[in-house]
Amino acid sequence: MSFPLYIDLFGLRLHPHPLFEMIAYTAGFQLYLRTRHRWQHAPIPLEKNLWIVVACVFGALVGSHLLNIAEMPGDYLAHRTEFSYWLAGKTIVGGLIGGWAGVELAKRIVGVRYATGDAYVFPLIVGTAIGRIGCFLTGLEDATYGTPTALPWGVDFGDGIARHPTQLYEMLFVLAVGLYLRHRSRRPYANGYLFRFYMFAYFLFRFAVEFLKPHTDTYLGLSAIQIASLAAALFCARIFLPASAVGPAQPAGEGVPADRD
Repeated sequence: MSFPLYIDLFGLRLHPHPLFEMIAYTAGFQLYLRTRHRWQHAPIPLEKNLWIVVACVFGALVGSHLLNIAEMPGDYLAHRTEFSYWLAGKTIVGGLIGGWAGVELAKRIVGVRYATGDAYVFPLIVGTAIGRIGCFLTGLEDATYGTPTALPWGVDFGDGIARHPTQLYEMLFVLAVGLYLRHRSRRPYANGYLFRFYMFAYFLFRFAVEFLKPHTDTYLGLSAIQIASLAAALFCARIFLPASAVGPAQPAGEGVPADRD
């Protein structure tokens, strides 16, 4: 297999990264539209919901770019006159933190006082899993590959070095968390628990897996992504405290999509 692995579709030769990124956004958004009413604690008026979605998207864009700049300040300084370079880089961790911050700010402004994140959990999982396939098929260009390894599943992305396929590690991890949360949702849980548990697990995973990725710019031995991930994971960890309920408990099965098989 050679990287990037272009996809031939209807006579077009498509780069895997933008293709799978588009599929990820589309699939995640469609899943959100189909299931949001089953997972939300209470319905949100359309106008308020639109403001929240806009704030989420804007916050995600800003957060993803800012954290990527902090992750590789040397590279951005070297390309400081190239506007397109500053717009291109982004990271999921920054997107999640920025999007979450945007949602919370918008909710305060429009007067929504309860947790709304549970509706986003499974769309996030699906979108992340699909997106990481595109990252894997892109190879070295995407800069999400791991450090060299002698393990039998190491992948040569084109430079003759077997590396940790960290993209696939992440895909498998989020799917495993999704299976756990799907099972957990069949029992009573506090409103907002699913979202905060997913964010806690994901950020903790990103902190750990970043040790398997090469970094040129670090802060006291940690990358900017690791520092942001650890801080976000600690913030989410309060769900494990006895008085951490984010809202009234939902009974088992409430907000759970019916099985279709």
